[in-house]
Amino acid sequence: MAILSIGIWSCQKEINEFPGGSGNNADLATKINSSASGFVTDENNQPVSGASVTMGGQTTTTDEYGFFVIRNVQVIKNAAVVTVKKSGYFPGIKTYIATAGKSAFFRIQLIPKTTQGTFSAASGGNVTLSNGLSVSFPANAVVNAATGTAYGGTVSVAISWINPTASNIYSIMPGDLRGIDESGALQILQSFGMAAVELTGSNGELLQIASGKKATLSFPIPASISASAPASIPLWYFDETLGLWKEEGSATKNGNTYVGEVSHFSFWNCDVPSNYVQFDCTVVDGDGAPVAYAWVKISVVGNPNNAGYGITDSSGYVGGAVPNNSTLLIEVFNDMSCSTPVYTQTFNTGTTNVSLGTIIIPLTSINIAGVNGTVTDCSNAPVTDGYLIMLKNGSYYRYALSGTGAFDFSTIICNGSENVTLIAEDRLALQQSSPTSATLVNGNNNIGNLQACGVTTQQFIDYTINGVNYSMTYPADSVFSFSNQQMNPSRIEIHGTSYNTGGGTTTTRYLSFYFTEAGTAAGSTQSLLGLYSSDISDSTSITTTIPVNITEYGIVGEYIAGNFSGTLTGAAPANTPYVITGSFRVRRRQ
Repeated sequence: MAILSIGIWSCQKEINEFPGGSGNNADLATKINSSASGFVTDENNQPVSGASVTMGGQTTTTDEYGFFVIRNVQVIKNAAVVTVKKSGYFPGIKTYIATAGKSAFFRIQLIPKTTQGTFSAASGGNVTLSNGLSVSFPANAVVNAATGTAYGGTVSVAISWINPTASNIYSIMPGDLRGIDESGALQILQSFGMAAVELTGSNGELLQIASGKKATLSFPIPASISASAPASIPLWYFDETLGLWKEEGSATKNGNTYVGEVSHFSFWNCDVPSNYVQFDCTVVDGDGAPVAYAWVKISVVGNPNNAGYGITDSSGYVGGAVPNNSTLLIEVFNDMSCSTPVYTQTFNTGTTNVSLGTIIIPLTSINIAGVNGTVTDCSNAPVTDGYLIMLKNGSYYRYALSGTGAFDFSTIICNGSENVTLIAEDRLALQQSSPTSATLVNGNNNIGNLQACGVTTQQFIDYTINGVNYSMTYPADSVFSFSNQQMNPSRIEIHGTSYNTGGGTTTTRYLSFYFTEAGTAAGSTQSLLGLYSSDISDSTSITTTIPVNITEYGIVGEYIAGNFSGTLTGAAPANTPYVITGSFRVRRRQ
C-alpha cells in the first residue's frame, strides 16, 4: 500500500498551531526544546547497539537493547530531526513536530549499505536489482563529493529499494513523509516507491554526480498500487539536515516502473503531494493508564492502500499529518504483525486540525493485558532508579519504574495471550535480574517481585598504548561485542566508542579489537587477530602472538570479559612498536 504521513510527536491533545499543509510556506526557523527516545534495529529486527544518535546537536549511543534517549535539546519546532548512524548502514532519520516539554518515540530499522554493483566512471554503467530498481550513469559523470574534482576510477554503488507496501515502512523510511514542494509549501506525501543510493570510490571516498550531468533512476511500482499510480509523478529527494523531502524533477510511468533523472544522490522518492491537517489521540486502558508503544494505523476509507502508521509514546499519545477533507479509519494494533485491531473508528477531516481525544481500550478486551509488579535491589529495598525491559514478539519495550520500584502498564497482545521475557535493571547499583518468562493474558497480570541482583551490568574497556591510559565505560560510552562468523577464521569482535561534545564540536575516540572464536569459554586463551584505535595513526600488524585471556563468557545477552597484553608493530620502514594492554567486560550482542 502507498503510505501517508503520521509523524509522531508528543504533546497535549489540543493543537493550536498549524505548520503548513494548506499551501502556506513552512516555518522552519522557530526552535524549542524537545526530547526523543526509541529502539534501533537491523534488517533482521535485532537490536543495534553502539549506533550514534544525534538530535539538536547532542549525540548519544544505543545500548545493548538498541535503546536511546536524548533529553531537552533545542530543535526546529516543525521539523525536529533524529539521525542514527552505524557503519555499514544508510542513515536512519526520523522527523517530527515538536512541542515544548514533550517527547517523541520511534522504532528505527536501519537499511544495510550493501554494494550492489560497480562501473567505470570513464565509460558509465548500470546497476539493476532483482526487484527492478535500477540506476544508469553516463560517461564521465562522477566527481569526488568533498572536492568536486573529476573521478575516473571504479565506482561502487550501494543501492536499496524501499517498498512502499511493506508493513515495516514506517520504521525504515526517512523523515515523516512531509515534503516542501517547488513553491515552498509543506505538504503530506503519498509514496509510490523510494530508493537509497550512495556512490563510493576505490579508496572509500564519497562520490556524487558531476554538475550538469544526470543519472537515470527506475523505481519498480508494486502491482497492488500500480493501477492507482499516476502517469507522471513528482520526484523528491531527502534533505538529511532538514529532515524533509524536497521536490526536484519528475518521473514518468513506464509499465510497472517510474523512470526519472536525478542530479545527485541521497534518498529519492516518487510521491503525490496533498494538503493535510494535524491529527492526534491518546490511547489508555480502562483504568486510565496509558497504552504505550501501540501501533496506530490510519487509512483512507474507500482507498485502503493509502495508509500511514504511528506509535504511541509513553503517555499513550500519537499524532501527525493526515489528509484533509477525507473520511479516515483509525485502527490500534499490538504491532503490524498482529492482524486483529483492538480498536477501530472512522472519522472525518476538514480543513482544521482534528483530535479524537482519549481512546479507551477496556481491560476486558480480548487483546489487552495489564502488567504490574515491583523491583527490589540486592538488599530487598525498592529500586528507585531503574527500568523494566520486556521482550515481546521479537521487539523490546522499556518501562520506567516508579520511585517505589513499581511498574504498572498495559500492553496490547495478539490472540488473547503473549509470551514475554522480563528483565529488571537497577541503574545505580549496575545490577539486573535474570530473565523471567511470563505468559500475558487479557486482563490483569501480576508479575510479583523481580530482584535486580545477581547479574552485574557493568561494562567497560580499559586499555593503555605505550603507557597512556584510556577508558570507556557504559553508559557514557558505547561498548559491545558480537560474533563475526563470516570471517575466516570466525572471530569475536569488541568495539568501543566515546563521544566528547564541547565547544560546538564532537570528537570521537574508538577502539576495535578481535580474536579467534573457536573454543572461547571462561578460562580459555584466544589469539588477538587485530586491533584498531583512533589513538594509533599508524598501520599496525601483529608479529608476535598476543594472547587474550577470557575470564567470563555468558550466552548472547550476557557478558564476555577478559584481558590481553602485547606489542603491535607499525608500518615499515619505521616499524614503531606499540605496547598495548587491555581489560574488558561487555555484553554479547550475538
